[in-house]
Amino acid sequence: MKKFLIVSAISAFAATAAFGQAAVSTEYYVVRDASTKKCTIVDKKPTTTTTTIVDNGTFKTRTEAETGMKTIKVCTES
Repeated sequence: MKKFLIVSAISAFAATAAFGQAAVSTEYYVVRDASTKKCTIVDKKPTTTTTTIVDNGTFKTRTEAETGMKTIKVCTES
């Protein structure tokens, strides 16, 4: 009986951990390329020095990022 309870507890923990990893939310970033001065939306945080996150350019959905990019001053100046 103890073995059954231990196995059940370990299984429940493993299932919870797997679900937690699958539920990681994606973030979208509005970034500006230093050479072209153009803004784009990416789904991974930039790691290079040629692109930078502009203003408050972190959003939970792509739609929010597209709307936000329209209001960011450096992205609307051309």
